[in-house]
Amino acid sequence: MQANAASGIAVHDDCKLKFLELKAKRTFRFIVFKIEEKQVIVEKLGEPAESYEDFAASLPDDECRYAVYDYDFVTVENCQKSRIFFIAWCPDTAKVRSKMIYASSKDRFKRELDGIQVELQATDPTEMGLDVFKSRAN
Repeated sequence: MQANAASGIAVHDDCKLKFLELKAKRTFRFIVFKIEEKQVIVEKLGEPAESYEDFAASLPDDECRYAVYDYDFVTVENCQKSRIFFIAWCPDTAKVRSKMIYASSKDRFKRELDGIQVELQATDPTEMGLDVFKSRAN
């Protein structure tokens, strides 16, 4: 576990291990991360059978989170593909201090997760809707 000098936030090893499982074995559909007591920890793991709706429902209305989502789609040529999305969830209603901590730690945390293909920043659900995933995946 290494601390980040800029924001003093550490990343729990579990975050990287679970991300690698999602990436390599597709063990999870999504992972939700939260910052707790100055470190990023895994808050929720979504089973492969869970839907986008389950994922969206696991993000709190008034608190920031980081999340990773394994998005499956079919290309114009009819190929099955998937993209790993990193979502920085920062609703307008979250506390200012929380928004600052999440914002200042995001790039450092994202670097720990090797294999992120698309990044989304969302302040409300419409900014990370399935249509957004679709348009950013190609």
